[in-house]
Amino acid sequence: MQRYFVSPEQFKEDRVEVTGEDARHISKVMRGKPGDAFIVSDGVSREALVEIESIEQTSVTAVITELLEMNHEPRLKVTIAQSLPKGDKMETVIQKCTEIGAVTFVPFISERTIVQYDAKKEGKRLERWRKIAKEAAEQAHRNIIPAVEQPLAWKQLLGSFSHYDKVCFCYEKEHGSQLRDVLKPFTAQSLQEPGSAASLLLLVGPEGGFTEEECRTAEEAGAVSVGLGRRILRCETAGMTALACALYESGEMGGV
Repeated sequence: MQRYFVSPEQFKEDRVEVTGEDARHISKVMRGKPGDAFIVSDGVSREALVEIESIEQTSVTAVITELLEMNHEPRLKVTIAQSLPKGDKMETVIQKCTEIGAVTFVPFISERTIVQYDAKKEGKRLERWRKIAKEAAEQAHRNIIPAVEQPLAWKQLLGSFSHYDKVCFCYEKEHGSQLRDVLKPFTAQSLQEPGSAASLLLLVGPEGGFTEEECRTAEEAGAVSVGLGRRILRCETAGMTALACALYESGEMGGV
């Protein structure tokens, strides 16, 4: 069933008003008519099954028929910190990792980042990335839209490590730890109580990988250097792989 995110203010007592591009999508693309049903979520605390009451030129009014339980989000809150890759690879990372279950994306600049950061252009890119996250969240029936943060410098990223319960630094020249060896005891301890939650930050490098100096400073800041197996993954693949492994170990994808 089609799903849309709206702002909390668009939820009324017994109705929801959908506006903007989503309203046009309902009326023009989906050819919605009174009585058609879809799901709306405010991305915070309310989600409902609704039926179209009326369609105007720029808005759709729908009657709430059932409040739904918001239970699609993983207990392990994973943030993907991705060094800016070339081309549209960041779009792929955001789209696929949103589908898998990431809650936040933090683009950053590292020593081997090839992309030339331009603050003026970055505003438009950030807007597009957030739109991609929204559309992927709707397609995957997420309860929230993952946040896409402003790009950070390396030192700024290091300074954010204390905000997370665990930080894993994905490094092809890792020092002996494999991701599973780190995640298994962490998730077992952090998520042992019903309803408990934990936060994990996964750092993924650019096309050329991280430097040894970056690995050293990341570990000094509290990160654990981990490997993702004996194969070298593309930068846009590494985050998806690490995220899926983390959610599996936390019991979100068939794990114990």
